Amino acid sequence: MATALRPLQAAVYSKLVGSSALLALVSGVYDEVPEPAPYPYVSIGSLSEFPADAHDAQGLDATVTIHVWSRAPGFAQAYDIFAALDAALDRVPLAVAGFRDVSIRHDQHQALKDPEPGVRHINAQYRVSLTRDS
Repeated sequence: MATALRPLQAAVYSKLVGSSALLALVSGVYDEVPEPAPYPYVSIGSLSEFPADAHDAQGLDATVTIHVWSRAPGFAQAYDIFAALDAALDRVPLAVAGFRDVSIRHDQHQALKDPEPGVRHINAQYRVSLTRDS
């Protein structure tokens, strides 16, 4: 099985930094968050994948976790950022190098008060289905 993780992460990152609505709300979109990063921002978290072969094709199901970080009081800013993030990813065409029949959809998200005082965090997961190019 050939992994889709690297090209999938690149495709998700490209989609997020290509969203003017999202970029208008955050200081940046990061794979590796620089220290210190100005709030609010979005970071790409863990990715995982599982075989999902068909009779005639190698397929994968993957999950992508994306984090929204905010220091604004309450969750309003974090919710607005999540809405822009979701509009950029949920059920939109996603080009992943080496794969076809790619679909991405929102699976779940959770709004959390971070242990660091004043930090709000939304942990969002997306499910992706892919078929390896022949």
